[in-house]
Parts: sequence; C-alpha cells; structure tokens
Amino acid sequence: MSTQPLTLAAVNRMDEEAFVTRFGDIAEHSPWVADVAGRARPYPDREAMVAAFADAVQAAGVEAQRALLLAHPDLAGRAAIANELAPESRNEQASAGLDRMNAAEYAEFSELNAAYRARHGIPFILAVKGATKQQVLDAFAARVGNDPEVEFATALAQVERIIRFRLEDRVAA
Repeated sequence: MSTQPLTLAAVNRMDEEAFVTRFGDIAEHSPWVADVAGRARPYPDREAMVAAFADAVQAAGVEAQRALLLAHPDLAGRAAIANELAPESRNEQASAGLDRMNAAEYAEFSELNAAYRARHGIPFILAVKGATKQQVLDAFAARVGNDPEVEFATALAQVERIIRFRLEDRVAA
C-alpha cells in the first residue's frame, strides 16, 4: 500500500476489483465492507466515501456485523505480542503506547480483555488513534459492565470511527 493519499478522482476511476484490493482491509479482515461501499461510487467527496463505508456496516445483518467485530484483535492481546496485527492495527495500538507496556499493564489488559469477551462475546473495540494508554484503560473500565446490546452498538460505532481514520489517511480531502 502506498503512503501517498489517493485523490478522490482516482478512487472513483477504480474498477471494482482495484477498489476492493486497495480498501478491502479498511474494515479489519472484512473486505465485504469495501465491496458494498464501492457500489456507492462515484463519491462527491471524501465524507461521502466515509459515509458509504459506515452505511455498509449499518446495513449488514447482525451476523455479518458480529463477524466484523470478531475480526478485530484484542487491544494489546496475543496477536499484538506475537506481531500478528495488520499494519494499521499495529500502528494504531503503538500510537496509544500499547506496544510499550510493563508486565502489570499487560496483565491488566489481559484481564480486561477476558472479562469483556466473557460478558459481551466480542472483543473490546476502541478507536485508539490519538488516545493514551490510560484513556484506553478508562474506556475499558467504563464499558465492561455495560449491557451487551449497548456494547454491540458501541463497538460498531468504534469500527466506523476506525474506518473513518483509515480512510482519512488513505484518501486526500
């Protein structure tokens, strides 16, 4: 993937296969989101592109949404430790300091991840770009006791926020 943002004109000129190849990883391991969002082209502006991706997520059935959520890694979890995160996930977690934790912090994240998954059946999802480690821990603490239906909706909203950040990095305004 190029680090140079694409112009919206270039995005709108892509055929379906090129679009999914370029943006299929925007939603973690869920290229179907890009496939659906790409059908809304041409986009008049980047905001319309972001909205098309959000609409794709919102229009999906509950099972597809659950699969999308389950495709996300635990924050500071085993995938991060084993260096198996997608590049954008790795960079996002690193920006919040989740790649530089001591043993006590790692244990706290592990406990919170397990408690959250046990209660909600999905990983804790937070758009960590611009957040600190403490803000992530505070969000964990605030959300772990929520009703599972509330957390499902919150997790989807966080996925949409992650998608927005990633599209803003890849497509020029």
